[in-house]
Amino acid sequence: MECLNRIILKNAVLGGSASDIYVEGERIFSIEKGGSSVPSGWDCAEVHDCRGKVALPGFVNMHTHAAMSLMRGLGEDIPFSEWIKRIWSVESALDEELVYWGTKVACLEMIHTGTTAFNDHYWHPSLARRAASEMGLRPVISYVILDNGDRNAAERQKEDCIRLYEESLSWPSACRFAVAFHAIYSVSEEMMVWAADFAREHGACLHIHLSETEGENLTCISKTGKSPVEYLDSLGVLGDNTVAAHTLWLSEDDISILGKRHVNCVHNINSNLKLSSGYRFMYNELRDAGANLCIGTDGCASSNNLDMLEAMKTSALVQKAWRGDPAAMPLDELFSMATVNGARALGLDCGEIREGALADIILVDTESSFFLSDAPFMANFIYSSHSDCIDSVMCNGRFVMRNRTIEGEKEILKNAREAMERLK
Repeated sequence: MECLNRIILKNAVLGGSASDIYVEGERIFSIEKGGSSVPSGWDCAEVHDCRGKVALPGFVNMHTHAAMSLMRGLGEDIPFSEWIKRIWSVESALDEELVYWGTKVACLEMIHTGTTAFNDHYWHPSLARRAASEMGLRPVISYVILDNGDRNAAERQKEDCIRLYEESLSWPSACRFAVAFHAIYSVSEEMMVWAADFAREHGACLHIHLSETEGENLTCISKTGKSPVEYLDSLGVLGDNTVAAHTLWLSEDDISILGKRHVNCVHNINSNLKLSSGYRFMYNELRDAGANLCIGTDGCASSNNLDMLEAMKTSALVQKAWRGDPAAMPLDELFSMATVNGARALGLDCGEIREGALADIILVDTESSFFLSDAPFMANFIYSSHSDCIDSVMCNGRFVMRNRTIEGEKEILKNAREAMERLK
């Protein structure tokens, strides 16, 4: 019998015991006791020896600007208001080629650090989608609206958004379309409402920045008499398809609204710390109110890397510190924020290892000093190890990295360096 993309992950540690994970096509076919005999029909399957390795679901990076991988370090040690002007100035020189190679570089980094799905919020989306697909990852690609109150720009962006949606109907199954707008201070009220309506009408996520800085909140209250959350809710923008990045400066009423609307709130701790935007993410309160809480890295222009493991650790440490509570953000909830919560927000059947789920799997090599102790694996993984312990990565049932090696990596970096010469 012919084997069509059948892979067996043999003797991987799953839930504390050795397991054989059978992958057929893009999904997990079955999970058996480790060392079990290979069933009929799987004799010709590719077998991957996973002894000494723990199988985990791939990370879901819920907010990033992938092609900003070309902009690391361009706005260091300056306030957010100056930083964003500098970034917009650099972005004015971006073209399709730069976004294509910048996204490829981001995908390299995300694969090396265990991310298999990411929610992108950036320019030239068709090229970003193509780059991510070629790298074998699972992207959610937004059309980003930013009209600055210009009616002509708004009409053009409506047309472009519709065009991208129609194009997305022929994308590979691993790719998803989303609608995005930048923020309440850079997008007209009409376009925010249009974007929300278009997303709902087409079953897409609405990906936005929300309550990122204190200045954003104070300005909105001054102009509208409402906080950004209250303002968007009054427009009918917020819903369970909304992915709201940052959500830092929140009142009790804001938290209640976000919970009632079941908004997907994304914590981007490294970016927020570095830009001094804030750090008091209301994790407990948002969780208890009913919001779905996720983790993102933001773009490399602010966070400087796309390492979800680092983002998890920093999120928990800061949460414990400002609350004065070492039990804040427990490990199981922290890991869910980086995996299944994000998958749920994006409507993806991944983020956990179970029969029938999409086969987005990372293999963690435990043959290192980080895993010598008898502490729970997750404690050693998140608080002690680094992402270079991630040995292999599978996305959609195919290996995108084996033994820390990604095919074509040197060529991608070479082409990206050449493209970056035009940004100088």
